[in-house]
Amino acid sequence: MGHLHGHRHGHDHGFGPGAWFGRGHGRPHDREAWLERLEEHRKDLEQRLADVSDLINRLKQEPKETASV
Repeated sequence: MGHLHGHRHGHDHGFGPGAWFGRGHGRPHDREAWLERLEEHRKDLEQRLADVSDLINRLKQEPKETASV
């Protein structure tokens, strides 16, 4: 699949196990930095949703092709 609207493949903002809270201590290590990361992650998810919605709309508008074997 081609590149869609600036989506960064493989870029996860460090959101893996243990990344939501500071080094596994059970609380954010820096509230402002954590909030900033969450907002950036939300923007990325919103962009992914927009990309998927765009693709769905384009596929619905294209004429259906018959499968040939």
